[in-house]
Amino acid sequence: MKALVTGSAGHLGEAMVRSLQSVGQPVLGLDIQDSPFTHFVGTITDREVVRACLAGVDTVYHTATLHKPHVATHSPQQFVDTNITGTLLLLEEAVAAGVKRFVFTSTTSAFGDALIPPVGSPAEWVTEGTRSIPKNIYGVTKEAAENLCQLYYRNFKLPCIVLRTSRFFPEDDDNQKMREQFSSDNLKANEYLFRRVDIEDTVSALLVAAEKAPEIGFGKYIISATTPFSPADAALLRTDAPMVVKRLFPEYEEVYRERGWKMFHAIDRVYDNTLARTELGWQPRHDFGSLLARLRTGGSMQSPLAQLIGSKGYHEEEFTEGPYPVH
Repeated sequence: MKALVTGSAGHLGEAMVRSLQSVGQPVLGLDIQDSPFTHFVGTITDREVVRACLAGVDTVYHTATLHKPHVATHSPQQFVDTNITGTLLLLEEAVAAGVKRFVFTSTTSAFGDALIPPVGSPAEWVTEGTRSIPKNIYGVTKEAAENLCQLYYRNFKLPCIVLRTSRFFPEDDDNQKMREQFSSDNLKANEYLFRRVDIEDTVSALLVAAEKAPEIGFGKYIISATTPFSPADAALLRTDAPMVVKRLFPEYEEVYRERGWKMFHAIDRVYDNTLARTELGWQPRHDFGSLLARLRTGGSMQSPLAQLIGSKGYHEEEFTEGPYPVH
């Protein structure tokens, strides 16, 4: 079984190539940037390049994309070209090449403004049934690409699984206000409660999605660390999140105090991964509880795979405000 990984120089692309190579599965990496995990240097918008990459491939892991941090530095047309046109071209050539399964990495950012409940309302409990309200060109193009995947399953019977992944990047937050209020590790630890996933678990989600794709046909799943919360917590999470966390993890306060960390006062959304665990059989290993356990014994916040890949950044240039342009 031969696989193609697009975006092989990126965080998830490299993680996928590394993981497939480690079990002896033939894999090719495609990226616009050369890297030790890139076999074809080129763009997914070049049909000849894509066609050459797909020869003999039966599984496509499509991770190449322009990301949210690029919104301030790239034009809407560039997002359309990469995220929509590139995905369409891959789907067309995958059908022509007889690919048996296509796994598309999307984003929870596609939910957009649906993630922000009105003032005074409980935290939004986000499932695959939550209606998307994209708030920027990134979300618009990722949702459009998801729809193309569904179209190519319906019209051409190409099994396609869409994974809406939450945050797994190790870089600092792209929101300047959050960077000013919380250290990077503090932010990420808090996010494991409701909106973050370790890249090791993301890789495992893509692998089980590929296995299940022929059986499922088309499906869309949220990929995020298993939350300890329940819908019954939604109202209090919006007004006093530390109280909820303390009830579930009494030891968290000591761990945080030792590091000078603080919990968010309010949490406005929670990603529910139940469907991915039940339908895909996905078994994520990293969550807020396991993170606390590692921290208490002096372990790392990151899985070994996340540490191995490290930080890649999203921009070659530096900005006066920090790692990202202010938005």
